[in-house]
Amino acid sequence: MLGEAGIGIEEIPLGRIDEFWDLHFRYLVDDGIIADEEDKAYFSGPEYRETIREHMGRDVDRHHMIWFLKDAEKVGAAQFNTYGSEDGKCFILDFWIFPEYRNRGLGHQCFEALERYTKEDGAAFYEINSEKEDSVRFWKSLGFVENGKDIYDVPLFIKRD
Repeated sequence: MLGEAGIGIEEIPLGRIDEFWDLHFRYLVDDGIIADEEDKAYFSGPEYRETIREHMGRDVDRHHMIWFLKDAEKVGAAQFNTYGSEDGKCFILDFWIFPEYRNRGLGHQCFEALERYTKEDGAAFYEINSEKEDSVRFWKSLGFVENGKDIYDVPLFIKRD
């Protein structure tokens, strides 16, 4: 799917998620999202990855992994669930632009493409947890506002139309 801003979205099928996992782990470590060995073991281990795999296979409220594409080149990735069986919340687990493409406005373009894509699947609003200062600033620039904390005491941000 190609968005108005020239950003495409490509779903990553179950059979091709290993490339995502490699990039995902580097992103978590390099961006300072995880630092301790326990978190590294969890996010690179079978428990987390098998749970995601199972959720990708669900018929209802399926988990999505996607690439963001610009001119057929992968410029970022995301993971999300849209809870159509509940209230239409699209919970974004991960959203990142690859380092070599940052600071070019692509984050905003990719989120706009994600909004269009998920609304076609029933998304009514968006939520993400974030605590890094630059990430929080990014989400707020898109219209997200603080919405309490998650079970790990990480701030939640919500965006409604």
